[in-house]
Amino acid sequence: MNRPILLGILLLAAGVLALDQLTKWWAESTMAPGEATPVLGTFIQWRLIYNPGAAFGLASELTWILTCIAAVAVVGLAVFAPRVVTVSWAIGVGALLGGATSHLGDRLLREPGFARGHIVDFIDYNGWFVGNVADIALVGGAVYLVLLTFLGIDHRPAAEPVAQN
Repeated sequence: MNRPILLGILLLAAGVLALDQLTKWWAESTMAPGEATPVLGTFIQWRLIYNPGAAFGLASELTWILTCIAAVAVVGLAVFAPRVVTVSWAIGVGALLGGATSHLGDRLLREPGFARGHIVDFIDYNGWFVGNVADIALVGGAVYLVLLTFLGIDHRPAAEPVAQN
């Protein structure tokens, strides 16, 4: 375990979690549900919605299953994080852990009740979908880790060959 790398992962995850929850608080404090406020015309708007489902509102009747999936993701990332020894992978894992933890918190603690909570979404992307900061971290972190994988950058660098006399 590389303690500075693990600390970096945890700090990034905490930062994503805090930023996501603060922006959700801001959205709920300043917006009426469903009303659109243009930011970049209609391409990016603020629009507060409460999403019981996954991306694009899918599985909205299965909120408790989504809660279980989020919990498994958080546990899996927490188990994987101490094995990461490169800064490049720490960035992706920290982003994923922060986003997944924030979504799990929403599912567990928000209305309409424990393990059935709705996600607060407020960034409307041209009417295609509405998301939040945690979604940006999750998608960005996942794309980044896939890119690292395609580039052959491992979360643990290969061991140096031992010179033989």
